[in-house]
Amino acid sequence: MTKENHIVWHQHAVTRQLRESNNGHKGAVLWFTGLSGSGKSTLAGAIENQLTSMGMKTYLLDGDNIRHGLCRDLGFSEADRQENIRRVGEVAKLMIDAGLIVATAFISPFQSDRQKVRDLFEPEQFFELYVDTPVNVCEQRDPKGLYQQAREGKIKQFTGIDSPYEVPQHPELHLDGQQPISDSLSQIIALLLRNHVIQLDY
Repeated sequence: MTKENHIVWHQHAVTRQLRESNNGHKGAVLWFTGLSGSGKSTLAGAIENQLTSMGMKTYLLDGDNIRHGLCRDLGFSEADRQENIRRVGEVAKLMIDAGLIVATAFISPFQSDRQKVRDLFEPEQFFELYVDTPVNVCEQRDPKGLYQQAREGKIKQFTGIDSPYEVPQHPELHLDGQQPISDSLSQIIALLLRNHVIQLDY
């Protein structure tokens, strides 16, 4: 018996549309991508704080937190990194069904992996946010000392050093990782407003 014969998606009585109506906004994924140290996690946390303060229902999927539980069995080979992103995409899809605005902070260096995640969603649900920060600036920040360890050969296949980062070709938002956080937040809020994910009442 194949999976297709005995596993089917069950449509529950409480729909995504009903949850979105109750939440007062649509569900969406803000997929932050960029090099380690680019500012992804900082921006993801900042936008979650701002949206929550505005009364939105949110959740932040952080790379390190995910690897403490859901993906603790995965290493950092190319195959494991691909599986890590696949799992995150599926979790984000469930959260969209709950009507949440989900921010994710993952390097997700490969275009093909990001495209597979994008394909899980409707166009108005998924927003790729490229945090563009030069590698030398990321290396100067180096909040976890990872670049230094990579330079010393202690970490192999480190993105930006000995493993490539494929720059997004058509992100919904191209953010300057060196500009003030408030400027980036304004751009993200404007993106959500333009796409009718949220609306502001005056």
